[in-house]
Parts: sequence; structure tokens; C-alpha cells
Amino acid sequence: MFFFSQIDASFRRRHIVAGQYLGFAALVAISLLGFFGSFLLPTAWIGLLGLLPIAIGVKKLLYRRENPHRAELDKARNEPPKLFILSSLFSRQTLTVAAVTFANGGDNLGIYTPLFASSNFFHLGIFLFIFFTLVGVWCYAGFLLSRHPLIAEIFSRYGRLLVPFVLVGLGVYILMESGAATLMLGWIQSL
Repeated sequence: MFFFSQIDASFRRRHIVAGQYLGFAALVAISLLGFFGSFLLPTAWIGLLGLLPIAIGVKKLLYRRENPHRAELDKARNEPPKLFILSSLFSRQTLTVAAVTFANGGDNLGIYTPLFASSNFFHLGIFLFIFFTLVGVWCYAGFLLSRHPLIAEIFSRYGRLLVPFVLVGLGVYILMESGAATLMLGWIQSL
């Protein structure tokens, strides 16, 4: 919902949806590696990606400007429409959403891997179909909620101020819940 509240000329709905699917697909791919008996990264290591939303939030907090996307707005107005499907899939904005999705879903590996491992191929196909369908439903619900008049008013007034704190909070939550904070503390203590 917070991503949808940040839509502008350089950060579009397609970036959010593509990023959600890309991050979720990475989680499923790693879980499938566990399903097939291959090496699986510990959740704490994946949780280190929680540093990414913290860094993005701090950057947004430090570099707040009245209209940070002015150049992009002017450029977008003067450019003819293009097909952005592939370029959106690998854009910086999409990869940022994917990284946050992946980091936030690190704890899902502990659920998906045993769930997939206890399934046959038929049930695995059903699970994957349902999961990927629900990512789209989740994106649509987030979009609709961000457009609700009351929520939209709050986001338009306070969104640019709130988003850095939400991102930092999300990053801290990811670090704590995944065990990455304990891992980092252990590294610091060993120095």
C-alpha cells in the first residue's frame, strides 16, 4: 500500500506489481531448491536484505525535497509512449520492490520449503497457482486501499514524511524476525 502511495512519473504501478512478482518468484525458487533437496540459504542470511529498506528509508529521509521527481515528470511528459514490459521488469524501481518483497518474505521460506517438500507435483502446482494468483490479488488490494479517499488524503499529506520511517521500521522488523540482527550482533562481537 505504501509503494502504491508513492506512484509518480518514475515509479509506476507496473514497477510495484513486477517487483512483487519478482521478489515472490525468488522466494518460491529458493523454496523449490529446498523442495528438490538442494542447498537452502538460512533465513537469517536472507533477512540481511532488511538492510535495504533501511538504507532506502534513510536516503529518502536525508534527501527530501519539495518535488524530487521534477526532471522525470518533465521528461515523461515530452516522451512518446513506449512498451515498458521488459524495461520495467529490470528497472531500479522494480528491483527495489523485489528486494523488499524478498527480504520481507524470508520467513516464508521456513513455511514454503516444508510445505512444498511434503507435496507431490500435482499439489505443488496447485499451491504455486494459488500463491501467484494471490500476489496479484494482494497488489490490487494494496492499490485500492491506497486510493481510498481517507487513506489517499493521509498519504498525500504525510506520505513523503511517513514512507522513510515505514521503510526503516520494515527493515528493522525483517532483521529482527529473520534472526539477521542476532547474526549481525554475533559478527560484531567476534570482532
